[in-house]
Amino acid sequence: MNMRIVVAPNAFKGSMNAVQAAEAMKKGIMALMPPCDVICVPVADGGDGLTEVMLAGLSGVRVETMVSGPRMEPISAPICMVPSRKLAVVEMAKASGLALLPKARHDPTRTTTYGTGELIRAAMDNGATRIIVGIGGSATCDGGIGMAAALGYRFLDAGGTPVDPVGGSLETIASIDCRNVDPRLDGISVSVACDVTNPLTGDHGASVVYSPQKGATPDQVARLDAGLANLARVIRRDLGAAIAGMPGAGAAGGLGGGLHAFVGAELKPGIDLVIDVVRLKEAIAGADLVLTAEGRIDGQTRFNKAPAGVARTAKAAGVPCIAIGGGIGDGIESLYDIGIDAVFSICGGPQSLEAAMRNAEDLLVRQTAQVVRTFLAGRLRRPAVQ
Repeated sequence: MNMRIVVAPNAFKGSMNAVQAAEAMKKGIMALMPPCDVICVPVADGGDGLTEVMLAGLSGVRVETMVSGPRMEPISAPICMVPSRKLAVVEMAKASGLALLPKARHDPTRTTTYGTGELIRAAMDNGATRIIVGIGGSATCDGGIGMAAALGYRFLDAGGTPVDPVGGSLETIASIDCRNVDPRLDGISVSVACDVTNPLTGDHGASVVYSPQKGATPDQVARLDAGLANLARVIRRDLGAAIAGMPGAGAAGGLGGGLHAFVGAELKPGIDLVIDVVRLKEAIAGADLVLTAEGRIDGQTRFNKAPAGVARTAKAAGVPCIAIGGGIGDGIESLYDIGIDAVFSICGGPQSLEAAMRNAEDLLVRQTAQVVRTFLAGRLRRPAVQ
């Protein structure tokens, strides 16, 4: 009877997306044992690469849409449409992501999630009644006002003048005008794939933790934090939504809280949402081995990162799970009790990060074969030496 192996990797950021990683792992297995039944289920936890994972996992249709980038420049961004389910998957990183801007233009007081709102609008134009939004990798800290503005909300200052929907305007918002909001929002369900639990404001909030990575100066960090607190107060008064202390509200510069307040979205751990949509549980049922992978495996992996979700699913099914990482950090011992039985690096010897990233695909092919070879050796029953 052929072995059945499920490969469920996340992306290796800067080297391979999750689909490419899954194909590399399959190649390594098939080179070792061609009769093997290899099931590829690439996964994501809500960050970069969600669209590609869903296109592959759901046999979705890629729809390219012109939207506004993080500094309002026109760009093309994809939507994954699954017409049979009236489902759309959009990724804010494709419209409002930090990777879309050169470093010299990183400034969360001037960036916006407007393009993400345009992606949601385009999904509705294409017939979606259920929309999944991945919100990792943002260039923004606007509390979602850009996204909301694209859907018809207007944000007014004390004099009743509309403000620009960027992070630097948050402090001046005095009221929210809902009269022109897209009426189709009442007929859709929005789920947010989110891999962090940060609150909106404070020492662990969107601005203090993440905006320095997006180019904010210390003064801008303080202004953005105060602006998000102001937005939360206005939302509570005008919309009746309490987002100030909501776990995950601080994700993607406050877009997590904004999606909840403006479109009624439900925030869910990204990997759990993906596992459900791509039907990973069904793929693992009856498997002999599960392999997962990501660019880095360490103690933080257990906190709703993609390999942790795969491992928990495998453990629930009673199937061994081995993880392969581009790099391995401290704390991997904490992963063993969530279902990861062993961790291997693709790097077989000393090499630069640049070399490892450049050769990641070949390294993953080779290490996957070695991992499976080791697994098979452990299953063999050798006669005792007399």
